[in-house]
Amino acid sequence: MTTPIALASGVSLAPKPTDQAGLKKAAQAFEAVFLRQMISSMRSASLGEDILGSTAGDQFRDMADARTADSMAEKGALGIAEMLLTQFAPKPVATAIATLSKDSDGPAVETGK
Repeated sequence: MTTPIALASGVSLAPKPTDQAGLKKAAQAFEAVFLRQMISSMRSASLGEDILGSTAGDQFRDMADARTADSMAEKGALGIAEMLLTQFAPKPVATAIATLSKDSDGPAVETGK
């Protein structure tokens, strides 16, 4: 009888809830950074000068943009965090094998039929 090395060493293959929470937090943070960069690029492409332009106003606008990006990321405005969770979330072994066999043209291993 063969057992996987991870199981023989006492390590569980099931994802820990803290890992899922950390992955979700990281995915939302990535989406927030992406949105901040997008908003920043949008702001830098201005068509004219601001009448009341000042460094204090720019700093306030940057803080407001960062908060807007964080809020949009929490709500999943673009869905980037959700896609990252789908891509990087650990899958059970049976699901992973089913996905691999569905994606391939035929069985990877002879079944003996």
